[in-house]
Amino acid sequence: MRCLRIFLAASKRDMLVLKRYPDWIASLFVWPVLMPSLSVYAAKALAGPDQSGLIAFAERSGTTDYVGFVTSGMILWMWLNIVLWQVGGQLRAEQRRGTLESNWLTPAPRLAIVFGCGLTRMLYTMAPLLIALPLFRIMWRVDMSITPLLGLVFFTSTIAVYGIGLLFSSLVLFFKELNAMVFFVRGVFMIFCGMTYPISVLPRWMQAVSRALPLTYSIDLVRRVGLSGARFADISRDFAILAGFAAVLFALGCGAFLAVDRVVKRTGTLGQY
Repeated sequence: MRCLRIFLAASKRDMLVLKRYPDWIASLFVWPVLMPSLSVYAAKALAGPDQSGLIAFAERSGTTDYVGFVTSGMILWMWLNIVLWQVGGQLRAEQRRGTLESNWLTPAPRLAIVFGCGLTRMLYTMAPLLIALPLFRIMWRVDMSITPLLGLVFFTSTIAVYGIGLLFSSLVLFFKELNAMVFFVRGVFMIFCGMTYPISVLPRWMQAVSRALPLTYSIDLVRRVGLSGARFADISRDFAILAGFAAVLFALGCGAFLAVDRVVKRTGTLGQY
């Protein structure tokens, strides 16, 4: 019960901070629409005026719905990007506000504070994505089926991505900066996860790297469930792999965060900026 109160209090505090900066919220409602537009119109140009390019695309991807293919990949990549910045950078923001040390001096469990902030960030990042889906339906007739199975895939992906976010939070406590790592990781995910193209076009060694990244499975499963109507029996193998990623990354994130927290307390480096 005590952890729950701390969890909710941390979430409420971040909600109040967000309300003070409405331009942050406004930017999130614009970005999820503008970013996919770049790739969608590039894909339309490559398809050609008679759509002849769709034949080669369908042979590689198994679908001619290239707009849905691109927008689903872009949405998940942007969501990962936002989570890395918002969750991973939460402690850095606390450092800049000068509140990290005072919060850490309280007897509150550290993970309850971080997860409470994570709840606010999750709501903060999901809202514009949910708004973008009906806009894509109107603009480009993207027919994404919202089903319980799609929600399960998204929830499992959320656990995996938040595990990565906790690892980034650990880096902040240890190295005091995470910008370079976030730029590197989101670049790797952008190239290897088949965000706007099927991974079958990549060289074999790059395909092997793609299969070692959780977002590859998240994007593929969202496309198969949301766009092609796949059932659980059709995706059970890849879903099990994604669930394995989620369990391992979340455990690693919690373990790394608690270990680094003990190190900075013992060495007295938490206050170093």
